[in-house]
Amino acid sequence: MKNNSDAKLLRIFIGESNKLGNIPLYEAIVFKAKEYGLSGATVTKGIMGFGANSKINSAKLFTISQDFPLIVEVIDVENKIRDFIKTVEKMFELSNSGGLITVEKAEIIRYTAVKK
Repeated sequence: MKNNSDAKLLRIFIGESNKLGNIPLYEAIVFKAKEYGLSGATVTKGIMGFGANSKINSAKLFTISQDFPLIVEVIDVENKIRDFIKTVEKMFELSNSGGLITVEKAEIIRYTAVKK
């Protein structure tokens, strides 16, 4: 992907406890994004949130919630993102997971590897 190019940012909102077989769903999504050759992926863990089921998950001191909200962000050009969404939706079905998938426009300002 080139710097200053227009791209799409894919955001996948899921719960930490979602699994695809024995693998956490977020991990399966990131490895699949790498396999697809997408430009990058990041998983962010939330400390509080709720989704379609309206159940609040929180990281409060005395709460033992094991289902913190996660956001998997993936960025690349639109056609690669749109193809990848189909795979993510299949992963949701196979894992019997709920969640939210969004896409928005992104402008790449800098995309470089670490120089060693």
